[in-house]
This record gives sequence, C-alpha cells and structure tokens, in this order.
Amino acid sequence: MSRNKSARNPLAGVRYEHLVAGVSGGVASTLILHPLDLLKIRFAVSDGTASAKPHYTGLTQAMSEIFRHEGIKGLYRGVTPNVWGAGSAWGLYFLFYNTIKSWFQSGNSKVHIGPGLHMVAAAEAGVLTLVMTNPIWVVKTRLCLQYTDGPTAGKMMQESHRYNGMVDAFVKTYKYEGVRGLYKGFVPGMFGVSHGALQFMAYEEMKAQYNKYRNLPIDAKLTTAEYLTFASLSKLFAAVTTYPYQVLRARMQDQHAHYDNLRHCVRETWRQHGLLGYYKGLFPNLLRVVPATALTFVVYEKSSHFLLNLRKPEEPSQEETKSTS
Repeated sequence: MSRNKSARNPLAGVRYEHLVAGVSGGVASTLILHPLDLLKIRFAVSDGTASAKPHYTGLTQAMSEIFRHEGIKGLYRGVTPNVWGAGSAWGLYFLFYNTIKSWFQSGNSKVHIGPGLHMVAAAEAGVLTLVMTNPIWVVKTRLCLQYTDGPTAGKMMQESHRYNGMVDAFVKTYKYEGVRGLYKGFVPGMFGVSHGALQFMAYEEMKAQYNKYRNLPIDAKLTTAEYLTFASLSKLFAAVTTYPYQVLRARMQDQHAHYDNLRHCVRETWRQHGLLGYYKGLFPNLLRVVPATALTFVVYEKSSHFLLNLRKPEEPSQEETKSTS
C-alpha cells in the first residue's frame, strides 16, 4: 500500500537527472546552431515597412549581409539569452514532462500511457516552462533584432530599444514596459504548447511502437541513429504543423513593431503577406530546429541514461520495496 501512495505522489517521479540532461542538450545544440535561429527571427519579423530593419531576399544573402555589416559577432547576437533560455527551457521541460509522465505511469516506466496522456503531460510541462522562461525569450528576440553596425546604424534608435547585453535588455524592458513587456508573446507562446505536445507525443509513440516491434520494453535504450531519426521526424511534424504561432510570437516581441494585441498582429500579417506570411522564415527554421532537436534529444537521452544508471544502485529493488510495504 505504501508503494502505491508513493507512486501517486506527483513529486515521487522528480529526478534531477532529467533537468541536468535537458540543460546539457539545449546548451549544446544552441551554441552550434544559433546563427540559423537568428536568421529565422529576422525573416519572421521582416515586413518590408519598418526602416530600421534590413531587407533580406534569401538565406544566403541574409547570412552574407549580416556577416559583412556586423561580422561574426552579428551572427551570434542574442546567443547569451538563447543559451540561458534553451538550457533552462529544455531542462525544465524534460524535468516537468518526465515527472508528470511518471505520475501517469504510477512510477512504472514500462507502462505505455498512450498518445493522449503523452500529449497532456507535454502540454502541462510546456505551460509550466513557458511561465518561467518567457522573459528570457523576449530578451533573446530583441537582441537578435538589434541591427547595430548595419546599414541602418546611422539612423536614430530610441534609448529604450538600444541594448548593451542580456542584463541591460532585461532592465530596460522592465523599466520602460514593466512586467507586461517581459511577457510579450506569451499568448501565442501558449499556442506553442501544442507544438511540444505534438512533438513529444510523436517521439514517444515512435519509440514505444518500435520497441514493441522488437519485443522489448517500451523504455529500452535505442542507438544514437534511432534517437536521431525519431527526434528529427517528430520535430519536422510538429514544426510544420505549428509554425505560424512562432511568427506571431516573434512579431509581437519585436521592439520595432507595434501591435495592439494578438488579433491585430494576425490581421496585419494577413493583410501584408497573406497565408505565406505566417510561414516566413520556415526554411531557416527547419534547417535549425530539426538538427538542433535531434542533437538535443541524443545528448539528453545519453546523459539521462548515464545519470539514472548512477542512481540505480542506491535505490531499493522492487522486491525490497514490496517486502517493506
């Protein structure tokens, strides 16, 4: 009886290993692929109307323009909050997700909870993570959209929109816009919870069905190539399905644009670009997020298995647990 109660305790499944492994995966992929994230954001907010924004005609042209006017430093604008954001977001997400999933499984990792509960666990983890990390994403977006040393560097820029780094961006955003400024894009970010839910559902189901096909437990360890394949396919599916929310979120966080609310942003995007406007930057986004997610998941899976194996000798076996209950 005591074992049952422990398993149903929401905190019983908390394992710091998931947090550490998630942070490791998020930081590794971000450091390697940040320039593509910067390109995605700049394409997403490009509307051809704001004079403070450079105009990019393609991925190669954008990369060369940024490098020519801003140097290698320009390709890594916003990398500090991106590392903090990705590291903390992936760490917290994996921690919350695995804790909630463990609760659904009553502590037994070999129980298959099905696609519905996988989506619920991922959605709940996404909401908790977004509440804690949205201010970091606002700062990252704004630093990525600071076009200093570029063709428009000579134009006047408001003091409130000139940032000297991550801390300065936090301070100025809060000073001039308050808490509301740090949570810009939160509503479309909530729609993004569906992205994580779809991705994790697809990833978990592919792993489970594959292991069932091999007549192995659903939590059996896979090879690096198998993790890469399932992570890439699940991310591709979720990214194409939910990409418009990322465009709207980036536009609402853009310090050079002014939208009254989400509805206004949706209407203006449609008026200026039609349906394709909601998919601006999709190609550089896919170039970044698919390999980034694959790398993140491989580092996470390998790290978590290693760390959890270190814990196992310290934990009582099922037979020992039953004998004490």
